[in-house]
Amino acid sequence: MRPTTDDEVVDIVRFAIREGLQIRVVGAGHSFTPLVQTGGILVDLSGLSGVTGVNAEAKRARVRGGTPISEIGGDLWDLGFALSNQGDIDKQSISGAISTGTHGSGIDLGSFSASLRWVRLVNGHGEIVEIGEDQIDELRAAQVALGTLGIFLEVELQVVDRYYLQERITYPTWSQTVSTWDEDIDGNRHYSFLWCQQDASAALYELPTPEGESMVNRSYTKRYNAVDVDDTDADHTEGSRRDRSYRIYPGGFMIPFHELEYYVPREHGRAAVEAVQDLIRDVHPDQEYPIEVRWVKGDEGLLSPFYHRDTTVVSVSGAPGTNYWPYLRDVDAVLSQFDARAHWGKIHFMTRERIARIYPEFEKFVDIRRRFDPNGIFLNDHTRALLA
Repeated sequence: MRPTTDDEVVDIVRFAIREGLQIRVVGAGHSFTPLVQTGGILVDLSGLSGVTGVNAEAKRARVRGGTPISEIGGDLWDLGFALSNQGDIDKQSISGAISTGTHGSGIDLGSFSASLRWVRLVNGHGEIVEIGEDQIDELRAAQVALGTLGIFLEVELQVVDRYYLQERITYPTWSQTVSTWDEDIDGNRHYSFLWCQQDASAALYELPTPEGESMVNRSYTKRYNAVDVDDTDADHTEGSRRDRSYRIYPGGFMIPFHELEYYVPREHGRAAVEAVQDLIRDVHPDQEYPIEVRWVKGDEGLLSPFYHRDTTVVSVSGAPGTNYWPYLRDVDAVLSQFDARAHWGKIHFMTRERIARIYPEFEKFVDIRRRFDPNGIFLNDHTRALLA
């Protein structure tokens, strides 16, 4: 179903309650896990889209739940504001990005979820309710809820004054990468890299590489920093682009892949990356996809992967149509020793018992979820096993 008004969403939810059906909401379909699958009603919120207003004094923007991230930047810019950070992909709906803890990179920058300050949703009672900063536990639950509290009609995000970014792409060896590890993490607004283990690795993510140079044991490194320029200074030279922030963040990763993305405390980041490198060299030398490494600031979301810790992000991928499961299971085992958490929208091996162990306020989240949706109409088989 594709509602175009809030009342239509309410009607859908009340129909599901009467008929004993389950509901899941579909965004851009970017998740690799069965978050959306349902034998009941699938709701497409693309008809509920757009920036609805800005509070300039508080630097808050309200956005309809089905709005693609790609459509937010230009509208905010015209109003003098911008999202504080974005990732490489901007096709997700804003409610999907919030619900799964989607993020960019930058040790002083939080995920989309961390910027949520208010939400208006339809709960499992078929009622439109609001959650604001005066309901702190409920808001912390809504920040990463996997769509299990209800259908997000509208969200309010903390935004920042609009800004321009300067890109710098480099190709250091691994020894060079680790020699400036903390300096790069702390000294750049946005810092990330992809470590390549084979000559074929870079092409799998369509990464431009220096002519005549092998990428084996070398990193493709991105640094973005704010610069004081204007539109007349825009430059789209590959590797040194300069433009409005929302035009610089997205790009690349168009070739299909299946991804596992885990999160470890920042202080264990280098050890975790090197443990996965050793796993590839010693056990899975046939795996060619690069390791992507990023950083995210800690936050307060009850089910956020970044709950109470600054985080190093470690992402690995498998080629569609191949048996990548042994490799991904081994990566899971290697990273679990670093108290790893998982990206909720990507392949993972989390169980309810494991989640309860690594999320100190897990039971508080479950209690709130049950209060908002006592009959579990927003659950499916996947989320029920984890959060019922």
